[in-house]
Amino acid sequence: MESVVERFLRYVSYETTSDEFSETCPSTPKQRLLGQQLVKEMLEMGIADARIDENGYVYGSIPGDPALPAIGLIAHMDTAPDASGANIQAKIVPFDGSDICLNEEQGIYLRESEYPALALHHGKHLIVTDGTTLLGADDKAGVAEILAAAEYLKTARIKHATLKIAFTPDEEIGRGADRFDIPGFGADYAYTCDGGLIGEMEYETFNAAGATVDFKGLNIHPGSAKGKMVNAQYIAMEFQSLLPAAQKPEYTEGYEGFLHLTDMEGSVEHARLRYIIRDHDMGKFTEKKEIMAAAADFLNRKYGEGTVTLTVKDSYYNMREKIEPCFYIVERAMKAMRAVGMDARTSPVRGGTDGARLSYEGLPCPNLCTGGDNYHGRFEYIPVEDMEKCVEMLISLLTNVE
Repeated sequence: MESVVERFLRYVSYETTSDEFSETCPSTPKQRLLGQQLVKEMLEMGIADARIDENGYVYGSIPGDPALPAIGLIAHMDTAPDASGANIQAKIVPFDGSDICLNEEQGIYLRESEYPALALHHGKHLIVTDGTTLLGADDKAGVAEILAAAEYLKTARIKHATLKIAFTPDEEIGRGADRFDIPGFGADYAYTCDGGLIGEMEYETFNAAGATVDFKGLNIHPGSAKGKMVNAQYIAMEFQSLLPAAQKPEYTEGYEGFLHLTDMEGSVEHARLRYIIRDHDMGKFTEKKEIMAAAADFLNRKYGEGTVTLTVKDSYYNMREKIEPCFYIVERAMKAMRAVGMDARTSPVRGGTDGARLSYEGLPCPNLCTGGDNYHGRFEYIPVEDMEKCVEMLISLLTNVE
C-alpha cells in the first residue's frame, strides 16, 4: 500500500489554483489534470466505477455491507488564489520547537512565536513549503487521506459501509457544489474532509454573501476640474469609511462575523470594490447586508442617484440548521475520532465548505479534520503523523457503523 504522505506529495505537485474570474468549469484546466490522475489511481486500486465528468468532478465507490448506510467522503482538488500554487517545493522536517528555516536565501522562517498552534506538534514531522507558495494541504490532504483509507478497504477484507467518493473542483471560489451530482453520488450522508487541526469537527458554517460596489465618476482635465470633476475612487474610499471598522476579519474570531474588502480597482470615471460578507447568525448576516445598503443609499443622496450601485449575492448558509435534525452523523464521526485517540471537539467553521451547500440541497455533510494549519498562505504546514491519524479515523468511521 502507498502511504498517505506519498500520495499527498504527488498531488501537491499539480498546480490547481482556481480562478474566480473564469467562467469555465473547472475554472482552471490543471484541476482536470489532477482529476484524471485520481481516476487512474482509483481504477488501479480496483474502484471500477471511477470516473471524471464533463465538469471535472471525480466520483467512485467501494461497495460494502448493503445493510449499512452508504457514507460519502468529499474533498476538493483546487487550491486558493490567495497565494501561489505553482512549483510547490514541499519538504518534511522534524520539529522540536525550534524555528524552521523554510528558505535560507530569502530568510523565511516558520516560528512557534508567530504561530502558537505549532506547540501542539513537538516531536512530529511537518510537511512545509519553501516559504514562497502555499502547500496545498487545503485540500489535497483530504484527497490523499480519502484514497489512503479507500485503498485499505480494498485490501483489508473487513466489514465496512459502502464508500462513496467525490473530488470537486473550484471549492475555494465557492463553486464546488454548483454541479455536484447528488443523486448519482448515491450517499445517504457524507463528510467533507476539508478541516484543519486534528480532532476538530465542524457542522456550523458562516452564512455567506459576496458584494460588488460600483462607483460612477466624471473625469475632466485637473487644470479645470473645480466644481466639475467627480472622482469615483474618492467615493469608494468614503464608502469603505462608512462600514464598521471593528467588523473586519482581523478583529474577529469565533462566532463573530465580518465585512471583508477582498480587492479594488478604479479610475476617476469608475471604481469597484469587492467584499465578502460572513456571519454565523442569520440576523446579524442580514444586518451586515443592510449596513452596506445604507452606506450606498447615503452616498447616492449625497452625490446623486446612480453614483453607487451595490450588488449582493448570497453564496451559502449555515448548515447547522440542516445537520441538527440528523445529529447522529456528527456523533458517529466524534466516536470514530475518539476510537483512534483523537481529542474530538466541535468548532464553528470560519469559512465555508462544499458541505454547506450540499446540506441545503439534501445531502447532510459535516466537515472533518485533515490535520493542517495556516491554510491559504506561505506558512501552511501539516504533520505527517496527523495525516496518518486522519486516515485511521476515516477507516474507523467506515468500519464501525451501526
